[in-house]
Amino acid sequence: MDDKRNIIMAVLLTGIILFGWPVLMETFFPDMVNKNEAVEQSADGSGPVAGDGSAPAVSTTPGAATIATGAAASQIRALPAVLRENPRVLIETPRVKGSINLQGGRIDDLTLSDHTVDMDPDSEPVRLFSPSGTKDAYFSRFGWAGDGVAVPDDNTVWTTDQSKLTPDTPVTLSWSNDTGQTYAIKLAIDENYLITAEQTATNRGENAIALNPFGLLSRVRDLATVPTVEQDSWTIHIGPMGVFDGTASFDYDYDDVLEAGAAGMAADATGGWIGFTDRYWLGALIPTGKGKIEAKFRAGSGDIFQTQIARENAQVIAPGKALTTTTRLFAGAKETALLDTYKDQYNIPLLDRAVDWGWFYWFEKPLFYLLNWLFELVGNFGVAIILMTFIVRGIMFPIAQKQFASMAQMRAVQPKMKAVQERHKDDKQKQQQEIMKLYKDEKVNPLGGCLPIFLQIPIFFALYKVLMLSIEMRHQPFALWIQDLSAPDPLTPINLFGLLPFDPPAMIAVGILPILMGITMHLQFKLNPAPMDEMQQKIFSFMPWILVFIMAPFAAGLQLYWTVSNILTIAQQKWLYSRHPQMKEMMAKEAEEKARKAKAEAEAKS
Repeated sequence: MDDKRNIIMAVLLTGIILFGWPVLMETFFPDMVNKNEAVEQSADGSGPVAGDGSAPAVSTTPGAATIATGAAASQIRALPAVLRENPRVLIETPRVKGSINLQGGRIDDLTLSDHTVDMDPDSEPVRLFSPSGTKDAYFSRFGWAGDGVAVPDDNTVWTTDQSKLTPDTPVTLSWSNDTGQTYAIKLAIDENYLITAEQTATNRGENAIALNPFGLLSRVRDLATVPTVEQDSWTIHIGPMGVFDGTASFDYDYDDVLEAGAAGMAADATGGWIGFTDRYWLGALIPTGKGKIEAKFRAGSGDIFQTQIARENAQVIAPGKALTTTTRLFAGAKETALLDTYKDQYNIPLLDRAVDWGWFYWFEKPLFYLLNWLFELVGNFGVAIILMTFIVRGIMFPIAQKQFASMAQMRAVQPKMKAVQERHKDDKQKQQQEIMKLYKDEKVNPLGGCLPIFLQIPIFFALYKVLMLSIEMRHQPFALWIQDLSAPDPLTPINLFGLLPFDPPAMIAVGILPILMGITMHLQFKLNPAPMDEMQQKIFSFMPWILVFIMAPFAAGLQLYWTVSNILTIAQQKWLYSRHPQMKEMMAKEAEEKARKAKAEAEAKS
């Protein structure tokens, strides 16, 4: 019995640490979570150089590149004003709108039409890319590095053959130098989030030249002001990431890049991709072809972060010849089905891992597709979660039956166990021997109820990741006051359900769903065999209410799943207990005892 309780306690405490520790840290120690070290300029001269925070000066050796500094706070300008400064080519697709800055050829203005900042009907669409000089600048640029030859840079003003980039009308940017070289970037976009950049350098000069095509992503990221939900944690990776030689790397974070500074963190690979991943959004550079590339993350002052891909070696272009290189840019929402489609269609390795499914990837994606299928079937994500809970509980029904049968047996033999403990209360060794003999005689397995608990951990964690990461559930309503299942339950008695004009801290803002979850868990624990140890009884009695506060900051969809799962567990457990011979007898005796006590109390009062 003690072994069983210890195992259950270990599992419960593991769950508390697993889900509660990040919440505790982020609620009470935000400075430790957000702490970032300042980066000093490197002593070898490869540190930041003056500039507008837009793009690096790239040489034919990518490792020697430098990165510009970011704009000071006093130099930050309003977005509309910046967008009017230079000529632009519009971008317009069913799902993306924005523009390309012809000065520098930067893709620096991109909004996602299908996704809004918040749930307000008048809310603006999510902005992914913003031009240099604005707050949270984020953009992509394609170019060439070359020694001894003039190449386009951030100040180059490109000419264009189209005024608008659409899925049906690609755009070609072109520019020529004074020595016979012409550079062209043909940009094509599909109806979702994939841009294809075909870079062509034509040498009409008298001598051979060496060029190295590159693509880069640059962003300003003030880590001290990033909201908690957009920060990297041990359960959800947010920040620099890439896939190199078929292996997804989650080892990089912004702090690592800051420490590396302008010198950068490089990785050589064939194929793969590299970029910045947020909770729901992704900007990624995807090289094509079989040549080896060098991928690099770098940082500059002013909260500038950059990722770059370039060929491992510069390519020689003879007079009269041309060099063409194709790179893809993903810039949009991390929709699971779309990432899978791109991965298969263009043979992009592990693009689906941009969603940080984590340890239980093999289980989480099927769970997501099941949930999404149910959503498409019923049109409500909350109802889909309830249906999925029924399916999960149905699959686990046989295992749960064995668990409850074992627990029923344990509960049925508890009176005999108490008698053994009373007889041998001064001889613990003899007490244990008699209890083990009782288990054997009654054919009771004290560990028989533990397996389903262990099985529930990966299911619960997988659902946690699905609900926290899937863009498909962002801003999805359920019913009544639950208008966003990806956010915590907003209705809390702490401020009298909104009547008092203040927002309590997340850790104590206990919503209705977490309270229902605690009540149902308490009722579930009441059906289980009571621990023999008094301290364990107290811990188990407090556990549901501790979990209420731990689960309060989590997504309402997760709280809904746990509450419905508890209700189904109680129903299944009571049904089994009503059919178990020993339990029927025991429950009848308990009912008689309660009736007798009630009658005695009534007579005493009269």
